[in-house]
Amino acid sequence: MQNIKPLTPKLRFPEFKDDWKEESFRNLTKINQGLQIPISERLTKEQNGSYFYITNEFLRANSEKKYYIKNPSKSVICSEEDILMTRTGNTGTVVTNVSGAFHNNFFKIAYSKKLIKSFLYYYLILTNTQNLILRLAGTSTIPDLNHSDFYRIKIQYPFLAEQQKIASFLTAVDTKINQLTKKKELLDQYKKGVMQKLFSQEIRFKDENGNDFPEWEEKRLSKITKYYDGTHQTPNYVSRGIPFYSVEHVTANQFEQTKYISKEVFDKENKRVKLEKGDILMTRIGNVGKAKYIDWDVKGSFYVSLALIKQGSSFSSKYLAQYINAEPFQRELWKRIIHVAFPIKINLGEIGNCLVKLPCIEEQTRIANFLSAIDDKIEAVNTQIDKTTTFKRGLLQHMFV
Repeated sequence: MQNIKPLTPKLRFPEFKDDWKEESFRNLTKINQGLQIPISERLTKEQNGSYFYITNEFLRANSEKKYYIKNPSKSVICSEEDILMTRTGNTGTVVTNVSGAFHNNFFKIAYSKKLIKSFLYYYLILTNTQNLILRLAGTSTIPDLNHSDFYRIKIQYPFLAEQQKIASFLTAVDTKINQLTKKKELLDQYKKGVMQKLFSQEIRFKDENGNDFPEWEEKRLSKITKYYDGTHQTPNYVSRGIPFYSVEHVTANQFEQTKYISKEVFDKENKRVKLEKGDILMTRIGNVGKAKYIDWDVKGSFYVSLALIKQGSSFSSKYLAQYINAEPFQRELWKRIIHVAFPIKINLGEIGNCLVKLPCIEEQTRIANFLSAIDDKIEAVNTQIDKTTTFKRGLLQHMFV
């Protein structure tokens, strides 16, 4: 006789001993689709009696587009207590704590009294559940989950008291992540404001005697340093070797997980251009103009999508990296970017035509150190966010069956 494995999670609060139950969503939930309203019939401003129209646009980060509709049927109205899930396109995205009328791309999920909202929410966002949803939605260009396939999904769940404890614990972790994310946003805003004032010379440092530093100079980048692009040929990657950098490493500020090239390929490229500690890497294709100061003993090569700006005696590379990331230099780049290219890019020679404002070395150092201290705080919060997110991922993996 085959042994039936008990339904219990790996990680559990000690006061709970009962086995979990398993049922299909058909027995525990009821779903209905939303309403499709043509764009021409949507309102762009809220009016008396209108409802916020929840579409896929709502899910896009930093989207400022908002639509409203009037007189939707009761079945397509949701409150913050409801759970919505996209059924087509980016299938499986779970939305809650929002009120309005929802688009046809969404399901509203009504659930049995055997489940609490937050437990069901966390179950739906589990990696295993998301993978199953995507498989059921099909492999077409636009995945589409139908009612019958949704109802086939099975959920394992404990009694309500244990559901509540699990959900409360995970909610506390989410609250911590949200607090850290907000802290990072405030630090980013603070740094942006400080950079605007520093590089516009609205605020200035004084020398050690309390006197003003000399007036700033303005020079083209080509007049103060040399710059190069990376290899134009996609190399043959190896499992172990020399790190090979591209745009995503600079934009993510992550240089530990890379692809690798052989020593032979590296030696050949290194003869043409050598990446050294104190240099700057800047993105020039796609997300143009993101700069990274190389503050470690680097041994690596880089792709054509990056520009290498060499260190020089007339400027601080730490200062120049901060200046490149600031608004004045970003405007210089924007004027020279090839906007009709896809992805957008800037030719290497055009980078050298950009103007740079240069205080004396001592003031450059003061500015760079001040901004780097803020960067360190931002990076510390980022590390906390990453660790807490990893912790949550482990909880989701082990607190459910």
